[in-house]
Amino acid sequence: MTTTRFAPSPTGYLHIGNLRTALMNYLIARKAGGTFILRIDDTDPERSKEEYVDAIKQDMEWLGLHWDRVERQSERLDRYAAAADKLREIGRFYEAFETPTELDLKRKKQLNMGKPPVYDRAALSLSEEQRDELRAERGQGVWRFKLDHERIEWTDGIIGDVSIDAASVSDPVLIRGDGQVLYTLASVVDDTEMGVTDVVRGSDHVTNTATQIQIIDALGGSVPRFAHHSLLTGPQGEALSKRLGTLALRDLRAKGVEPMAVLSLLARLGSSDPVELRMDMEALIDGFDVGRFGTTPTKFDVADIDPLTSRYLQALPVEAVAADLDSAGVPADQREAFWSVIRENIATRADIATWWALCRDGAEPVIEDDDKDFVTEAMAMLPEGPFDADTWGTWTGAVKAATGRKGRGLFMPLRLALTGQRHGPDMGSLMPLLQVVKARA
Repeated sequence: MTTTRFAPSPTGYLHIGNLRTALMNYLIARKAGGTFILRIDDTDPERSKEEYVDAIKQDMEWLGLHWDRVERQSERLDRYAAAADKLREIGRFYEAFETPTELDLKRKKQLNMGKPPVYDRAALSLSEEQRDELRAERGQGVWRFKLDHERIEWTDGIIGDVSIDAASVSDPVLIRGDGQVLYTLASVVDDTEMGVTDVVRGSDHVTNTATQIQIIDALGGSVPRFAHHSLLTGPQGEALSKRLGTLALRDLRAKGVEPMAVLSLLARLGSSDPVELRMDMEALIDGFDVGRFGTTPTKFDVADIDPLTSRYLQALPVEAVAADLDSAGVPADQREAFWSVIRENIATRADIATWWALCRDGAEPVIEDDDKDFVTEAMAMLPEGPFDADTWGTWTGAVKAATGRKGRGLFMPLRLALTGQRHGPDMGSLMPLLQVVKARA
């Protein structure tokens, strides 16, 4: 069975970059009728916060990315300890004691010599007595996985054939001196024991994947199918990381963007297929193919979500916005007519209440100085309500005959006087909904 996972660290709020990874893994699982796991990578007790765990779940529920089960790494520390013991037993795990300063000096020396800045494995030559002395002096060391210096190869679901020389990579630290298990080990153990078959993540993890493949093999696990998507940039190609504070999913939700607008964009962005609005998750699932994504950095502009949100809302039947209409106070007998008139002129659901307030309470008129006399004369000719579908045409025809105005010079001042807006629904359709006209009052 196909099994995928999304593994966020609860050290902050989910952002667009996180969502891209979550969505791809979700769509792969659902298309195959498989399992999608939400795995909370909370092995860092200082930075992991329960409020972020809750926020992650809320964001995913809002988006409709429903998981089949939740796993937490903080509850699996015994499994990581067992894996570490196995690596020690087979001679693939060793303790190292260099300080950050010493490691930095080693890297600089290697670079000056034209060599790759990889760890020199000096710790492997330490005697047990030397290790005891270093522990007494510096405390517990870090634990590094000993890579086999050979080429690590796999066929990536997006990149294609990948080959990395393990000799060009430092033996990865899997456990810190304070005992904290790092992502590289925890992820391997979890993916192996949870039967994860497919892993999609950012291209910045390619080297991690190479080392993890060797760790998986050392522990006797099955290597998942890996795919590494391109990284998102800003619209000008700038690093997106500098703007993530404005791209948190909770902030986008607060702005009123629609989940299917966000998902429709990210399900195609960076692929060879055009971005197309989808109205439901099933359509996204059916049209998804991870192999159609490219490797070049992908430009993301948050402004692209807005027109998709508008188009999504405009396509909804009145039943789908019943709760919003009810919240705005639209009477049941006017909802269908009101929605049919204003649906083409809303950017978010919040606009529903704004338009109803205009219809119910009237709008503050906007009258240009040059139009004051004209508007006064026109308003004197406006019949008493209630208005009907013919009111606008009949009224503006009479005003045109009386004043000689026509075209934009006729219609725009009257629209502004009635609605306070330069743009909006067809006035002939809107007039029957207007209950108060402040300009006349």
